[in-house]
Amino acid sequence: MNSIEDIIQSIEADEWMMNILKAAQQLQLPDWWICAGFVRSKVWDVLHGFDERTVIPDIDVVYFDEGTIDEAEEKRLEKVLHEIMPQVPWSVKNEARMHVRNNMDPYSSTEDAIGKFPETATALGVKLNLDGDLILTAPHGVDDVLNMVVRPTPYFTESAELLKIYKHRVVKKNWSRRWGEVKVDI
Repeated sequence: MNSIEDIIQSIEADEWMMNILKAAQQLQLPDWWICAGFVRSKVWDVLHGFDERTVIPDIDVVYFDEGTIDEAEEKRLEKVLHEIMPQVPWSVKNEARMHVRNNMDPYSSTEDAIGKFPETATALGVKLNLDGDLILTAPHGVDDVLNMVVRPTPYFTESAELLKIYKHRVVKKNWSRRWGEVKVDI
């Protein structure tokens, strides 16, 4: 695996992942993506040659809707997804409101929010377009995830406080415990 196309093909060949994407697509959310560990873990599992997928704590469905920023709507959407696929640990977040929780300036889109995730290797998202084709967004490219390097996104290098959050997060996540080839830039 060494390109965006390889990542897409790997996800397309994964029936579980495609079923999750199809379930999320049914919500018809504006500017939606499934992001973070959903993509990163798949890439690292493949690169490590794992036969079994790494269990991830949640499936992050993100979208951007400035017209409805009530957290209760996110919970309602999670409930709908649980009805479609009850065994999946859904987490739905409207990025039009998440800047408040994250103490940041407002995001302009879901891709803007993904680009401001703490790590470049996690700043990834996938979705199905209207034709059912899988597309991937990678605001910082895919080199770091493919090279199994964890480093802060440019946004998290802008201040000592943000860099401290990044460092705390990577220590807590301890990704190299599961994926031995992962290198963390602290």
